[in-house]
Amino acid sequence: MIYLGIDTSNYTTSAAIYDSELRTVRQNKKLLSVKAGEVGLRQSEAVFQHVKQLPEVIDGLVNDCEIVTAIGVSSRPRNIEGSYMPCFMVGETVARSISAVGNMPVYKTSHQVGHVLAALYSCQRLDLLKSEKPFVAFHVSGGTTDCLLIEADKEEVIKATEISSSLDLKAGQLIDRVGVTLGLGFPCGKELEKLASESTAKFKPKATIKNGNCCLSGVENQCRDMYSKGAEKCDVALFALKSVEAAIYEMTKYAVSKCGNLPVVYAGGVMSDNLIRGRLEGTFDSYFAEPAFSQDNAVGVAIFSALKDGCKL
Repeated sequence: MIYLGIDTSNYTTSAAIYDSELRTVRQNKKLLSVKAGEVGLRQSEAVFQHVKQLPEVIDGLVNDCEIVTAIGVSSRPRNIEGSYMPCFMVGETVARSISAVGNMPVYKTSHQVGHVLAALYSCQRLDLLKSEKPFVAFHVSGGTTDCLLIEADKEEVIKATEISSSLDLKAGQLIDRVGVTLGLGFPCGKELEKLASESTAKFKPKATIKNGNCCLSGVENQCRDMYSKGAEKCDVALFALKSVEAAIYEMTKYAVSKCGNLPVVYAGGVMSDNLIRGRLEGTFDSYFAEPAFSQDNAVGVAIFSALKDGCKL
């Protein structure tokens, strides 16, 4: 059985194929283009770029001998009422068009569910969905810094209940804003990590946490202040990433104290940063996706369509 996944986020145009018999995936994706000095795109521009990029991203993924059984697509950011972003309409429209021509079902889910499923696949823990016990998952990106209690669900495949979040800036927003201040290209995660790796400074920033929720806007102000006073770019970059690490660590500690010593799965583009992972690995029962499955991708929604179509884990 061959399942096509499509995800059109505010950062990346993505498509993926999941082979449910071999349990293998292949994917193709392309970043949206952002002008130098800017920290994101208007939705109208994101939609336009997805319309241009999605055909070439899908092209070549399906072999001539393969027949697509069903399509999975992210149609909204999260599975909560009112969650909406125009860029996801591009993926849904293309998925519905392919479905109409090929007479195959379309299964719609959220971008967040796709992230969690892709992370579970990457760290070989899809078996957690078979358990009656819940687990904790983080979705840390430019749009979310969410700590979630995850339970298996017949209709949605996974049900996510928020434990905590960010009260102001999201972790990815912080990283991008600091990166652009330092003259890096957007999105700034990879370049900021590379820059931070050059620092020899020893930072141990204290996270601002309120009832498990983090506050990150103060970190942006600290980074700008450091840079304006002549701090090396690499030191500013390291301070920013260490501050995110401290926040995620404290949020994880809060979740474990509230929900018990459950497995913790980290997903989202920010969690592909090796410097941020450092303090978290080995401290908790933690699992991390490989960068290709942690950053925005369509693998999770392809797997979602397979599970909705009746394939076993």
